[in-house]
Amino acid sequence: MKAIITRNDQTAILELPTSRMELAGSLSRIGIRNPAYIIPCSDEEEDYIKVKLFGESDFENELTALVTPKDSLGSVNPALDLYRELPQTQKEKLKAELSQNPPDSLSSLCRKVMDFQPKYVTEDYYFPLTVSVYEYNEYGDLDYDSDCELDGRFANDYADEIKLQSFGRRAVLSLRQNLASRILDLEKASLYEKYSEKVGDIVTGEVYQVWKKEVLILDDEENELILPKAEQIPNDFYRKGDTIKAIVKSVEMNNNQPRIILSRTANQFLERLFEQEVPEIFDGLITIKKIVRIPGERAKVAVESYDERIDPVGACVGMKGSRIYSIVKELRNENIDVVNYTANPSLMIQRALNPAKISSITIDEEKMTASVYLKPDQVSLAIGKGGLNIRLSKMLTGYDIDVYREVEEEDVALTEFADEIDGWVIDALKAAGCDTAKSVLELPVEEIAARADLELEQAQKVVEILKAEFE
Repeated sequence: MKAIITRNDQTAILELPTSRMELAGSLSRIGIRNPAYIIPCSDEEEDYIKVKLFGESDFENELTALVTPKDSLGSVNPALDLYRELPQTQKEKLKAELSQNPPDSLSSLCRKVMDFQPKYVTEDYYFPLTVSVYEYNEYGDLDYDSDCELDGRFANDYADEIKLQSFGRRAVLSLRQNLASRILDLEKASLYEKYSEKVGDIVTGEVYQVWKKEVLILDDEENELILPKAEQIPNDFYRKGDTIKAIVKSVEMNNNQPRIILSRTANQFLERLFEQEVPEIFDGLITIKKIVRIPGERAKVAVESYDERIDPVGACVGMKGSRIYSIVKELRNENIDVVNYTANPSLMIQRALNPAKISSITIDEEKMTASVYLKPDQVSLAIGKGGLNIRLSKMLTGYDIDVYREVEEEDVALTEFADEIDGWVIDALKAAGCDTAKSVLELPVEEIAARADLELEQAQKVVEILKAEFE
């Protein structure tokens, strides 16, 4: 659950549940010295301290609905902490109970959560041991007495010294091998656990060896990391000793050997780079709603701000592009479009097709299709180089977008000049994005010749024919 706490012009975003020390520290940073248990959960205009809660799960949404201004921030935090510590089976039982008997207040909800806390039972077990007892008889000789069970009289720690000098050569070598093997297994298990917790995080390493299908990278502890060819940006080029950033994609055990796979093409890698460069994203004031990218070519990032005072696009780009420049440089000059997210599909499609200016749009929400109409000079901008812009726009919005050129009533299609202009010339002009006479006349003669691969005299002749139509 997210809690947005505002005091005057200062805002703190907390991830609940959290420890009391962290909660007090976050409140202190925005000038709040009051303990959490006396801060009401209210965001009315007259409140000196405003607290707004956002649930991220069914339980959190139910808890948020029960919170009133009488409840404090300090009472919400332990309720979430109790729920987090529940085993998954108990959580399912709790959800069933809440659906049948919904609570009427936060305190009643906490009592229900506590009722589902697991009850721990401690049991003692007795493991009898049998020993042989020898005693000295009246003649001073050792005499076997009997077997008896160890009880409290004999239940003391026992230690015996084993000297390596008594071992043979084979026994020492075997002990050495077993010890080394055990230590190696522990190191592998430790490495696996360490990087399993880092999945989705950025790591930095040094290129040790470059192979045809993958790159071997060493971290600061000289652990081996693998960057496959498929997870590299097409423009990536590495030499031994280069420093590289990548995200931990997966950790797997292969023949009892941990294999750590890195990635630079994953969308999450771009998300983590934004978190590093944009403090508002790291603090939670701006949320990245969706990322689509063609690695090495172009990417579109939809962002949304929780604070109306913050422009999400401007914050991500920075002053004169200072923030996004380092991200673009890390991604080998990959073009990044930052889009202000909206739930309105029509407006979202318009923003996704930027920099093209849309004249009109028709949306079919059932079939998830959109027909976009643009002026002739805007069609190429909407499609983009190699069709990248429209492809990414489809991926970002989830709609199948069709682009149509608006033809003015006075305009004439090039096919109408088939009797005066050769057919292959007309086809070349169409391939260049010019379907009408006016779309050709809007271009200089040199550009027409370059686009359609014509001689300058041929392009001049085509222009004269088309101009005569409108005179």
